[in-house]
Amino acid sequence: MTKSLYRNELAAFKPYVQGKPIEAVRREYGLDRIEKLASNENQFGPSPLAVQAIKDDLSELVFYPESYPFDLMEELSEYLGVPKENICVGPGGEGLLWQIAMTFINPGDEIIVSDPTFDVYRISTSLMGGTTVKAPLAGQRFDIEAMLAAVNGNTKIVYLCSPNNPTGHIASSEEVDRLTLGLPEDVVLVLDEAYYELAAFSPDYPSHNERIPLRRPNTIVLRSQSKTYGLAGVRFGYIITSEEIASRIRMVGPTFKLNRLAIAAARGALRDTEYRDMYVSENAKARETLLSYYQTKGWASFPSYANFVWTDTGLDSQRFFEELQRRGVIIRPGYLWGEQWKTYFRISTGTPEQMRFFIDRTEDVLKSW
Repeated sequence: MTKSLYRNELAAFKPYVQGKPIEAVRREYGLDRIEKLASNENQFGPSPLAVQAIKDDLSELVFYPESYPFDLMEELSEYLGVPKENICVGPGGEGLLWQIAMTFINPGDEIIVSDPTFDVYRISTSLMGGTTVKAPLAGQRFDIEAMLAAVNGNTKIVYLCSPNNPTGHIASSEEVDRLTLGLPEDVVLVLDEAYYELAAFSPDYPSHNERIPLRRPNTIVLRSQSKTYGLAGVRFGYIITSEEIASRIRMVGPTFKLNRLAIAAARGALRDTEYRDMYVSENAKARETLLSYYQTKGWASFPSYANFVWTDTGLDSQRFFEELQRRGVIIRPGYLWGEQWKTYFRISTGTPEQMRFFIDRTEDVLKSW
């Protein structure tokens, strides 16, 4: 008998579909100007203090980083107001999601997610042999009751992404409380707040979510510096959870989960409140520009608290995506999330010039439709 060479789960594995790179579009269409507005990247450049911190550490690249970056953990603890024993750091939000799956998921376990949401929850679970149960949204809200009703003896993790990717809407304090109180103690709740700083300005957004793991130990709050601080290329994220879970998650993955430059950049960004406030303000303006334009077209949008907007054009999103690409704009088409969303698309916010470029190219597409 021939043994199976690969992990069994790879037979049905469906990896994450990355936003189309600028280089690929340039090769395909030979365009001089291309605006990538598909991957929720910060278009205002990286945090200056993070960049300076990277430059200051370049001479140390010959040395391995600390596997437990002590100074960074001390600074994160002070920044968050929680003990450093309750914090884990890792290579971006996605890297930490993979560590979470490797820590908790056994074959036959189930996770519960809203639909649509960030697909890495499903992907990381499937490779560990687990199954994903989807609870469709209730209009433009999470269906918390449906998520709770889906819990059974096999449920290991419930993921709540707020602001949600791709829709941009948030869970209210009442919804977070309902989920927190309604879940059995032996189910892990993951609150994915990768876009936290962009939503925290709003009175509608639940405050002090980083305190939840201190009163419900089987809870994980995840955040990232990729968006707000323009550090998507560096890969840094962190989680707040119980001491026990933090100690287990630290066991998983490579010894050196962060490279030296990621550690330096993270420390610089934590000090760069001026840049953070600038980006939050500029992002809100860009979001309003998009929403106002969509309103003139009669397109319905989800309320967004992130750096992207999810909109229903009523048009085929695959064709809309391809037509905009021909004109130098890369967006994220809704058909990737399933048939129900085939007329939606997600576009990242950007500079005023980029927003104008997108609107002008969209008008060109509509004229030729």
